[in-house]
Amino acid sequence: MYLHTQQNNYFEVLYKRYVSKVYNRCLSLTKDSSKAEDYTHDIFIRVYGNLGKFKEHSAFSTWLYSISYNYCMDQIRSANRTMTVSLDDEHEHTFVDSADHEILESQLQQLASVMHTITAEETRMLQLKYEDGLDIRAIAQQFALKDSAVKMRLKRTRDKIRRLYSEQYS
Repeated sequence: MYLHTQQNNYFEVLYKRYVSKVYNRCLSLTKDSSKAEDYTHDIFIRVYGNLGKFKEHSAFSTWLYSISYNYCMDQIRSANRTMTVSLDDEHEHTFVDSADHEILESQLQQLASVMHTITAEETRMLQLKYEDGLDIRAIAQQFALKDSAVKMRLKRTRDKIRRLYSEQYS
């Protein structure tokens, strides 16, 4: 809606909807609440200035999280040229000073297409865990499952996404 009308109150709605998720993303990457708060404000300033560049090739949240991730990583890289960041419980990736935003955007679009192939329940469980930041117990209560069942479903879903992604794009 904002893209078509350019009304500030629509941007305020976007801000209210996503500010805590962006902050949590920044906090998970920086492990520093004051940096996360500063980065969150900087990210929304960038988003406001670049809304016209949003092409709607992916969901707005995907675009916003990409900007959030890239901004945080740029800030971290400028402080340390090489850093290891844990992306999930099982895998670590080393990022070096070679950020290519076009490649990342392409990868995010590919991942988004893979995400459309998993079930609604799998998608919801991933959203609760990684976007909303709920712990395993809270997710288990929402789905009326045991903690171990949620852990296993999350693991299987992550494995499924990795497999589908590598089958389609490797």
